[in-house]
Amino acid sequence: MVDVPVVTAPSSSKRRIDGRRLRSERTRRLIIEAYLDLLRERPQPPTASQIAKRAGYSTRSVFERFADLLALSFAAADHAFAQGMAQAVIRHVDADRQTRLRSQVETRSGICERWLPLWRALLHNQHESELLKVRIERMRDVVAARLHLMYRPELSALPEAERNQLVIALEALTDFESWGRMRERHGLSVEAAREAWISAIDRMLPPTPQES
Repeated sequence: MVDVPVVTAPSSSKRRIDGRRLRSERTRRLIIEAYLDLLRERPQPPTASQIAKRAGYSTRSVFERFADLLALSFAAADHAFAQGMAQAVIRHVDADRQTRLRSQVETRSGICERWLPLWRALLHNQHESELLKVRIERMRDVVAARLHLMYRPELSALPEAERNQLVIALEALTDFESWGRMRERHGLSVEAAREAWISAIDRMLPPTPQES
């Protein structure tokens, strides 16, 4: 006689727990998205009541999921980092110089355009927590690593000290606030701002070895 495995349906109590967990996770995500939407609309950090209203929940719901607004900003930073990594797909690493320039600038500018308001909020709160400073430095490290990768042919031609100095300069050039100044202070369109970055980076990089 062959033993037939018995498949039991989840108990009603387990289904209720799973349902509550899914609803709680959805509420948490909607609160984070409401926080980010409000940051994009106005420069000052939103209040808990504003976030709750935008998300469609009570203020109590906000503080049931986040100890305070600083904790919410941590969660938003982690959400943005995950989204940014998905958005910043590495492309054209082995392409010619101009293709790499345009690819890197298009990716970086897309992230800056989307996440500049959150970046400003994180900088505003960075002295409140060492954990927040770690998140900010982690984001900067990713930018520097991407620059090393995308401009490896040009950077490899330089001595280490000069290479590091150039990456520091390129990171500063393509910082969030640099993008914000071009878009807000100087009124450049997305495309015009991208062209400004491409032109500046191209002048800063040494000749590509195979093109020299």
